[in-house]
Amino acid sequence: MSRPRSVVVVGASTAGLAAARELRRRGHTDAITVIGGGEEPCSRPPLSKQVLKDGSADGTVSIPTADLGLEVVRSPAAHLDPERRRVTTRDGHDVPYDALVVATGSAARRIAAPGQSGELVLRTLDDARTLRTRLGRADTAVVVGAGFLGMEVASACVHHGVSVTVVDVAPPLERVVGTFVSAVLVRRARSVGVELVQSEGPVSLDGDPVTGVRLGEGTVLRADLVVTCAGDVPVTDWLDGHAWAGPQGVEIDHGGRTPLEGVLAAGDVAAVREEAWLRRRPFWSNAVAQGRLAAATLLGDEPGGPVWDDYFWSEVCGHSLKMVGPVPRGEPEVLAGDPCTGSALLRWWDSDVATVVAVDHRIPVPRLRALALERERA
Repeated sequence: MSRPRSVVVVGASTAGLAAARELRRRGHTDAITVIGGGEEPCSRPPLSKQVLKDGSADGTVSIPTADLGLEVVRSPAAHLDPERRRVTTRDGHDVPYDALVVATGSAARRIAAPGQSGELVLRTLDDARTLRTRLGRADTAVVVGAGFLGMEVASACVHHGVSVTVVDVAPPLERVVGTFVSAVLVRRARSVGVELVQSEGPVSLDGDPVTGVRLGEGTVLRADLVVTCAGDVPVTDWLDGHAWAGPQGVEIDHGGRTPLEGVLAAGDVAAVREEAWLRRRPFWSNAVAQGRLAAATLLGDEPGGPVWDDYFWSEVCGHSLKMVGPVPRGEPEVLAGDPCTGSALLRWWDSDVATVVAVDHRIPVPRLRALALERERA
């Protein structure tokens, strides 16, 4: 692909704006057009970690773009015409491109029945404000989904003095941090009053408007508010008809390229083929890494990084967690502290691949990454 002049980024997301910033950093001086919706770009991690707890945090989540010289189209993309190299927006505006970065992200997965009202989710700043207001009036809450988002929402419930139950079909966080770290965080969540319930099968929402959650075995948990944190759905509807985009996301290679010439993708919408599967990893660090990767690729530069960045962090009921590497299995090597009673720095080895986890342990991220790259046991 020759070095493009006009670049269009579809989606004012973390990945999309990371791509735009990286293009400028690498010397691209021609037009960059960002096609987005009406909401100002914002960083999502603080929504569950800070905004739900403190209204003064609302003003800290925006992603600055004033220095990038972007042309902004405030209407979502509705159609892609790759032959004419045009994106048509919902309001009928045609935007031409030499190169295109698909960064439309994902939407919250909802489990309400068609027409059923009252389900709450957390994806946008408006969602966070609505949920924070509701938390201020509630006595009880049920959170569906015991991943990072669900446990962070549960932490906000505790902060507001709301009695909270978290429901999932699997142990909390086990799919992303493994059995050992899951058990550590479960003990700490329970110690501050979070109730954890494992359903025998898929759950559904009860009432209209929603007043509870029906477990797989039929029990109904009633609450003042119900929050669904059951994952996300890649936003690909505007790419309907393109075989490389669908419910599993937009397929990319390890350079961020889609099968379509001149079109790349990054962030929560992007999926990498691993053997027979398309795999997405919708974490903030991956969105940034893939945005930068797409920028380097479309300029014909060396990428300077992999398609995945296996780093993420969370805060669960006042306890911090940082992790680098794949999901760990078995017992860890304890590098510092005591995971049963306090702060701890843990490492797992799987051949030459390491996973390092810091629980309530102060450590710079570069040092955490360095521990994961060591080839010999300490």
